[in-house]
Amino acid sequence: MGMLGEINGKPGVAEDLGVLRFITAGSVDDGKSTLIGRLLYDTKAIFEDQLAAVTRASSKRGQDAADLSLLTDGLEAEREQGITIDVAYRYFATPRRKFIIADTPGHEQYTRNMVTGASTAHAAIILIDARKGVLEQTRRHTYIAHLLGVRHVIVAINKMDLVGHSQTVFDNIRASFLAFAMDLDIPNLRFIPMSALRGDMVVNRGADSESGGLDWYTGETLLQVLEGINVANDTVTRPARFPVQLVVRPGAGTDFRGYAGRLESGALAVGDEVTALPSGRSTTIREIVFLDRQLPVAVAGDSVTLVLADEIDISRGDVISSAARPPRAAKSIEARLCWLSADAPNATGRFVLKHTSRSVKAKLARLNDRLDINTFARLPSPATLAMNDIAHVTINLAQPIFADTYDTNRTTGAFILIDEATNQTVAAGMIEQL
Repeated sequence: MGMLGEINGKPGVAEDLGVLRFITAGSVDDGKSTLIGRLLYDTKAIFEDQLAAVTRASSKRGQDAADLSLLTDGLEAEREQGITIDVAYRYFATPRRKFIIADTPGHEQYTRNMVTGASTAHAAIILIDARKGVLEQTRRHTYIAHLLGVRHVIVAINKMDLVGHSQTVFDNIRASFLAFAMDLDIPNLRFIPMSALRGDMVVNRGADSESGGLDWYTGETLLQVLEGINVANDTVTRPARFPVQLVVRPGAGTDFRGYAGRLESGALAVGDEVTALPSGRSTTIREIVFLDRQLPVAVAGDSVTLVLADEIDISRGDVISSAARPPRAAKSIEARLCWLSADAPNATGRFVLKHTSRSVKAKLARLNDRLDINTFARLPSPATLAMNDIAHVTINLAQPIFADTYDTNRTTGAFILIDEATNQTVAAGMIEQL
């Protein structure tokens, strides 16, 4: 079965705006999975056997119509419990662009899943139940999306059919949201009233109901907004950063030595001067290899193997960068941290910090402040951290990392903390100062 051939009755166009990654987030039962199911269904991005399976599952649960939320709940356990407990990724396309969507749990204890989904997202859809208005999870998810550099935030005020499609309810929720989000200075903030269950203002505008429906709303549907988001890749214009993932040496009988990884930012061309860190030695690029062919240039996002003109001692975790603008070496960092563990930081404060492909021992030296998610006030010198807390911290490292601040590079400015004893990921961080 093919993808959508037309939108709102208009023939598909050939324009391709690239891939848009977006996340849905909100509180429990706000309709996140139903919204994703509606997008998939109304854009004809599901197969007949998928719809049949969902229909059967819905019937077993005593529902007359197909529960579209089950299109994103991939685990049987999720279906039986009626909740989403993991990040469910799905893909669809329209004639204008391709989409990667992530449906994250609404329960507070799964906020860490939202952090995972938002870390690579271009846009965030924050769902609000029109009957409940702005909740603590609404504020938390909005702040995290902003903290993680998501520039486009769409506030979807859902279940408008359950409040009589009231424009007053919509306006009040919008005002309440703006009251707390004003200080965040989100670059692109939009509000859309909708009913994911009915399909109003998601892909299509929806049919007017006896109460007038949403005919008072003259803005774009959710899909139209998503299709219009500009995700120009500005990482290409930033300094080159190539964390080495693997040293490639085929074996006896060849002197080939390459360094495989993903170019996280910038561009590299054959003949460019580069610097290897931590050695600090400079050389030039002799070859750029992709699969079985050579490329003249690699750009941000490309996974390639670099062959250098000189023999330099380079290992996994090292960084090959532009010689003119290398990253900073740091053995102490100031960072904004989202604590993901149910357990408080261990008494010694010792962890492993994983930054790109490099892992170093780290000590949580100081808790500088903790964010009050209700007021956005910074509470100084907290005694400890609880799950989902957002804090500003100082971390000391046993060996240097080669990094940028998060606001200049989302990849080389991010890290995770791993508990040495349990090997569990306990926090995700964004570097604010080196």
